[in-house]
Amino acid sequence: MAVLPFQPTPFFAQKNRAFWNLQFAGWGGVLLLRSISAFANGQDLDFLLVILIATITGLSISLVLSVIYRQLINRKPLVTWGATAVILLLAVSLYTFIDSWVLDLYRPDSDAGFAQRFLGLFSYDLVLLGAWSALYYAINFFLQVEEQADRLERLEAQATSAQLAMLRYQLNPHFLFNTLNSISTLVLLKQTEPANAMLTRLSSFLRQTLVTEPGGKVTLSEEVETLKLYLGIEKMRFEERLRTEFTVDPEAAKAQLPAMLLQPLVENAIKYAVSPQEEGARISLAARLVGQRLRVTVSDTGPGLPTDGKRPSFPDVLTGNGHAVSTGVGLANIRDRLAQAYGDDHLFEIRAPAAGGFAVTIEIPFETADEEADAPPLGASVQTEDNPPLLPAAANRHPMGT
Repeated sequence: MAVLPFQPTPFFAQKNRAFWNLQFAGWGGVLLLRSISAFANGQDLDFLLVILIATITGLSISLVLSVIYRQLINRKPLVTWGATAVILLLAVSLYTFIDSWVLDLYRPDSDAGFAQRFLGLFSYDLVLLGAWSALYYAINFFLQVEEQADRLERLEAQATSAQLAMLRYQLNPHFLFNTLNSISTLVLLKQTEPANAMLTRLSSFLRQTLVTEPGGKVTLSEEVETLKLYLGIEKMRFEERLRTEFTVDPEAAKAQLPAMLLQPLVENAIKYAVSPQEEGARISLAARLVGQRLRVTVSDTGPGLPTDGKRPSFPDVLTGNGHAVSTGVGLANIRDRLAQAYGDDHLFEIRAPAAGGFAVTIEIPFETADEEADAPPLGASVQTEDNPPLLPAAANRHPMGT
């Protein structure tokens, strides 16, 4: 997974341009201030030439310093600051020497000697180049900190994306074990037609899941369509025992949520509501907007919570000899995915309604895609029942595992 490119603040998006902008702005300000000060002290107009030479000299020396500092900035602190101090003193001495020599040429009859003029200008040039050096290091250290913070943030985002992908990939093997076990049973019973039909539906379901980015998001309408593909496979096993009901508000259908978030809830309901009951159960999905939040409830009319008040976290996988093996994923998987995607800004609630059964409610912030595809119509809060007989009743008399 490639690290995304660093994007600094707009002013420093192009460092070379920013450097020259700061150089011309800074030394232009020095030229202006020194010119105003010279006129305020009654200097002649030709004294501007002396100020211009001093400014160009300072600009030239600062360019040399920038090349040297660029080599020192990433070294050990003792080397950086020790070498900087020595080089700065040498640069200030050179700057002061040139200033004093130009002034000596401008005023050859002045009473002040060269040494006196040199000492008088040294402190001024030291402050000027010292401030320039401090600003150079401060800006570059700031950019390094910003770059490291940006890189860390992007690495954390990539780690989160990888975690989401890992959690998502935990679901597919579990579902495949159960479906392939059912197909194997049909093949052993020489029911090739229903076995072929189940393989076809499994292919369509997997194709749909592969199109979606593992750590990405889909609209609720797309998630419902994926659920219908999955339920189509399960209906071939349970027939009229599995009844489904969808109640989705049109606005809620546009909301985005992590892909394959609801499939484990439906699989959980099939295992603990449909499979153990002779009459089967109804699985319902209801989605609506509550303010600026999406609320999705997946419920069933099964036996509800066991006497110990705890429902297993996920359907077990049946091995070839019929023994159940827990996969350890499912509701915990959904909790982790919600925490990775939304932090604390989500609700995950498990409850047993008074009328019986089992219900899970998920509430997340309402988000829509920047460019939405036309979602398939889900109806305006209309309840629809989907229970067509797909196989002869004899096919359901043999346990196929869940």
